[in-house]
Amino acid sequence: QAQLAESGGGLAQAGDSLRLSCVLSGNIFSNYAMAWFRQAPGKEREFVASLNWSGDLTAYADSVKGRTTISRDNAKSTVYLQMNRLQPEDTAVYYCAAGFVYRSQRMGAWDYWGQGTQVTVSS
Repeated sequence: QAQLAESGGGLAQAGDSLRLSCVLSGNIFSNYAMAWFRQAPGKEREFVASLNWSGDLTAYADSVKGRTTISRDNAKSTVYLQMNRLQPEDTAVYYCAAGFVYRSQRMGAWDYWGQGTQVTVSS
């Protein structure tokens, strides 16, 4: 079992930056690949980014590639999502997830989920 808790969401203006954090507890953080997904109002949850247990392999959705960085600190059991040049279409609830297949963009491939943190970007 593992529990995930996201933080760092909030209100931003277009062009701003935000860094989301997610802490894993209840298990060994470095056992897991980690990912971020997001769900906008009225839309399905979608993959944003992921990385393997060591952080040296990453994957990104095309919609965020080049302005978003996923990273992790295994000593702090924390995964981060640095989002730059935010756009109104980035408005969503952001969820972190833990699993074992870092490249999978399917929700079903991820075993544990946090409760989400809201990001709202105004134009």
